[in-house]
Amino acid sequence: MQKVFDGHNDTLLALLENPERDFGARLAVGHLDVPRAREGGLVGGLFAMFTPGRDAVGGAPAPQPGDRAPYGPVDGDFALRFTLKMFALLRRLEAAGHVRVCTSADEVEAAVADGVLAAVPHLEGAEPIVDLDVLEALHALGLRSLGPVWSRPNAFGSGVPFAFPGTPDVGPGLTAAGRALVAACDRLRIVLDVSHLNAAGFWEVLERSERPVVASHSNVHALSASPRNLTDDQLAALAERDGLVGLNFAVGFLREDGQNDAATPLETMVRHLDRLVARMGEDRVAFGSDFDGATMPADVGDASGLPRLVTALRDHGWDAALIEKVAYGNWLALLRRVQGA
Repeated sequence: MQKVFDGHNDTLLALLENPERDFGARLAVGHLDVPRAREGGLVGGLFAMFTPGRDAVGGAPAPQPGDRAPYGPVDGDFALRFTLKMFALLRRLEAAGHVRVCTSADEVEAAVADGVLAAVPHLEGAEPIVDLDVLEALHALGLRSLGPVWSRPNAFGSGVPFAFPGTPDVGPGLTAAGRALVAACDRLRIVLDVSHLNAAGFWEVLERSERPVVASHSNVHALSASPRNLTDDQLAALAERDGLVGLNFAVGFLREDGQNDAATPLETMVRHLDRLVARMGEDRVAFGSDFDGATMPADVGDASGLPRLVTALRDHGWDAALIEKVAYGNWLALLRRVQGA
């Protein structure tokens, strides 16, 4: 079975909001647990830590393509406490043997060899970073990837809305705090993720960062005109910087009509992947599913359905080497590029 390393899931938040959900058991709810990961060949991924607004904690509805700015703004002290809860949950999952927290590509490969789901901690929205000492502390806890904003403004920059159709070219660029955050992430070799960031912030991150930059879960704007997706100019710039884009499986960011409709064929996903490879090259495209954070195409369903996407790529003419890169190897290579000298 093809190994898959996935660039984005919201499972930690889903588990916090549903404490009765057992990550070690195969369930009919959500998209990801240990048994379904094994069934689908999912061997690891970036586990996002995201703080919804106080009024949304405990069962918030998923954002829809028509939403403009749900879940915000968020107080920094509240976000920090919430993020520490997610770190604690992740370590409890590790203690139970369900995952292994990994901070490098070598550690991911070791976990995969041992048959344990590799979890690389990612911060989605930097609200918890009330000062850069907090970033240092979270790095010591294992943080290795960070998106400065979610789809709302914060102290570091501005995110894009979910409204469809739309452009990412909305709002101002990074703040002074955002520019300092980029420099600190570079110094600590934390991956900078521009998914959810508006165009002005995107270009400023690429201008200021000295390391490869990723869009962990974003798609092609020319194929689906969501402001969450990337224009051809943005894709070219990420490729020039030797970065990476992970395909978001969320149907609202795949479909030409932007509808939140699970009846979205695998061919739509393949079309985006073809366009990404054409624009970025075969070494800079990967998966960024958004499991537990969005509506999935019914033909994938959850982590156990990943082989159906792999089969669709194979039937489309992708060879084994390209599938291996996009499904698994490219994320590990990106981690090495960012964390290298």
